[in-house]
Amino acid sequence: MAEFDGTDVVGASSGIGRSGARRRRRRAPVSRAPVLVACALWGALEAGCHSGELRPEPPSLAGTWRLESADKLLPDGTRAPDYGARPDGRLMIDGQGRYVLVIFQAERPNFASPDKAHGTDAEFRAAALGISCHHGTVRADPAGGTLTFLIEDASFPNWRGQKQVRIYELHGDVLSYRVPPRPDGSVPVSVWRRER
Repeated sequence: MAEFDGTDVVGASSGIGRSGARRRRRRAPVSRAPVLVACALWGALEAGCHSGELRPEPPSLAGTWRLESADKLLPDGTRAPDYGARPDGRLMIDGQGRYVLVIFQAERPNFASPDKAHGTDAEFRAAALGISCHHGTVRADPAGGTLTFLIEDASFPNWRGQKQVRIYELHGDVLSYRVPPRPDGSVPVSVWRRER
């Protein structure tokens, strides 16, 4: 059995061998993967904060809206009812932006005949001019303050397939927008309140 004089034990523990030279200890390799992953995540978060990806989403327009007013701004700056004194209407928008919009003039007269096919020219004219209905998809651009209606079909056939842009404001549960000027220079303004 070999005898120990204590130097090997002390030398081994201090890193110094019998010859007095320092010996290097082998260390376990350090993995740099966690550091690289942490740096990559920090960079992605930093980039997301600067690009606006982490900003809160604008309020959704999804829901049912009741018409509060349907007026028009006249070229002289005055405001007048566009669909009578008490217009009625609904705007329904689903979560994917599909919508249905209907506006009715409350004062539309009934047809004399119970059969719509037997209406007079005056009755048809009043019925056609007393409604505005269309459906399709709508997109909001809060930064630009615009709503874009992609109209699939409408009570006014000329609007079928059109893209119409309106300037809008949303204050809580009140949505208002302006339609582009008509040929007579008037600008329709619709105000809707979200139903809860």
